[in-house]
Amino acid sequence: MQHPVKGIDHCFALVDDLDSAAAQYRALGFTVSPRGLHSASKGTANHTIMFPDDYFELLGVLVPTAANAARRATLQTMKQGLHAIACRIASAPDAAAALGAMGIATQGLGSFSRPVDLSDGSTGVAAFSTVAFTPDDTPRGIVFMCAHDTPETVWVPDLLSHENTAAGLGAVVALSDDPATDAAGFARLWADGSVTAQDGTYTVHTGVRSAPLVLADADHLGAYYAGIDLSGTTRGAFTALRIKVHDLSAVAACLTRAEITATATPAGLAISPEHAAGVLMEFIPT
Repeated sequence: MQHPVKGIDHCFALVDDLDSAAAQYRALGFTVSPRGLHSASKGTANHTIMFPDDYFELLGVLVPTAANAARRATLQTMKQGLHAIACRIASAPDAAAALGAMGIATQGLGSFSRPVDLSDGSTGVAAFSTVAFTPDDTPRGIVFMCAHDTPETVWVPDLLSHENTAAGLGAVVALSDDPATDAAGFARLWADGSVTAQDGTYTVHTGVRSAPLVLADADHLGAYYAGIDLSGTTRGAFTALRIKVHDLSAVAACLTRAEITATATPAGLAISPEHAAGVLMEFIPT
């Protein structure tokens, strides 16, 4: 069987307050989708920030339920921030079967849907099937797989244009005590997973038209994001999200209007996690 995982589909931030997080991302110049309510049993809701090939999700708990107890425990022990990567697959059942044949365990196979407010005033349905890698196969954070049954109600054209000119996920960045080992562990989760190392930083390439995963230790990541307090990010998951933009000056204008001070990085501009619901957000040129 061929390896079924073809890249990063999206990633999500688990946040303390969904309304506050959405307001923060609007202030950064992103077009934020209307709130998507999940089932009563899930007790959660989300907002998405859509790009042509991938997207970023804000996920929050609205009502405590048995189904979201793990999410609530995660927020309490690990803090809000960038907690999960969703991998690109065609079918969750097929992916689980193929990975099992390769000796990679999975868990939580299932499907769900949520209503979507469409631009014409009507309501559609976004439907997904998902399956997750086990913690033993995931060096940090949550890594699961997502198949879209209704991509037309997720990639809504009105949501693809952003004032800050954002165009896609540039990279997911993680602070790691052992980045070489973690990078090797992550690489086996993608069909085209491979690792390159440079100056103490390890990059996991995840596929065509897919953001890489970058891992570095505290010294290297602290030097790269000099002046930003990394302790404001989640513990044990992912640290920063790089966003590709067409025009850094448009980003700067949004940040100035929001009275947010940007920090220059070797690749672009970054903002502290307190301005982005626990995510260190970096904007880089396309």
